[in-house]
Amino acid sequence: MGLACCSTSICNSKMVSSAMLTRTQAILQKEMVREFLGEFVSTYVMMVFGLGSVAHMVLGGKYGSYLSVNLGFGFGVTMGVHMAGNISGAHMNAALTFTSCALGRMSWKKFPVYVLGQFLGSFLASATIYCLFYSAIIQFSGGHLTVTGPTATAGIFATYLPEYMTLWRGFLDEVLVTGILQLCLFAITDKKNNPALQGTQALVIGILVTVIGLSLGMNTGYAINPSRDLPPRFFTFIAGWGIQVFRDRDWWWVPSSTWSSLAPALHGGPRYWRTQPFMKAAEYRCCPRPCQTHPRPSPLSLCLPPIDLQFKLSHP
Repeated sequence: MGLACCSTSICNSKMVSSAMLTRTQAILQKEMVREFLGEFVSTYVMMVFGLGSVAHMVLGGKYGSYLSVNLGFGFGVTMGVHMAGNISGAHMNAALTFTSCALGRMSWKKFPVYVLGQFLGSFLASATIYCLFYSAIIQFSGGHLTVTGPTATAGIFATYLPEYMTLWRGFLDEVLVTGILQLCLFAITDKKNNPALQGTQALVIGILVTVIGLSLGMNTGYAINPSRDLPPRFFTFIAGWGIQVFRDRDWWWVPSSTWSSLAPALHGGPRYWRTQPFMKAAEYRCCPRPCQTHPRPSPLSLCLPPIDLQFKLSHP
């Protein structure tokens, strides 16, 4: 009697497990779910490498430098693209997702799904770095978690303006640098122009992020990404740094919102496409006679972007 009951119980549990597995697999097959998980994992990987490199620079002294921070974020982006490049496009950046939707390259209904995945991945990465470096943070700060001053540690997780920068100069800096990022991403992924070689896009985009940091990152920390700045800032708010993470020079809304990405969305992408007719026209002037290699284009085709461009890939 007892053995029969045990056998029945085991069979029932196996059936339940099989049903749950089938249901889970069905859920994971849904495109939106896979894209959400792709953005979550890729953003988590990027932020763990990036924030970890900042922690080494702030806490470790000889173990880190400004160069290592840029390399950490650059190669973090590369690894993130490898994680989800063919699943969600590995935006890892709400500004890029916003641009993609604003230019009609992606449905607006996907915007909250992508951003939620990015924000959760970034928040979890912040918690991971906090746990890994907790002892070093406490030792360095003397147990006082501050935003400014010689023992400030909030800058490990989010960006803050230096003394010489004003709020609006910082805003314009973020707009310009984010626009340059998006302009270069369009060029790297444009199959009708001169894109990165197949299989090298992730590395090239990582190098792009590194170069932006090395050349334009000093003024604002080149957040250029709400998903990189807002979730870690919120984490520091609840982890002990307090409300000052939002009050310091009222800077938080610039890198943490899509307002600073609105202007790049309206000038970075369209600016790239506006340059294409001139470059194509110059190419055809070099070959005035129509031929198989250079067929004569219609005037309209010189004014339209290539419609099959897959805008995938990303940054910090």
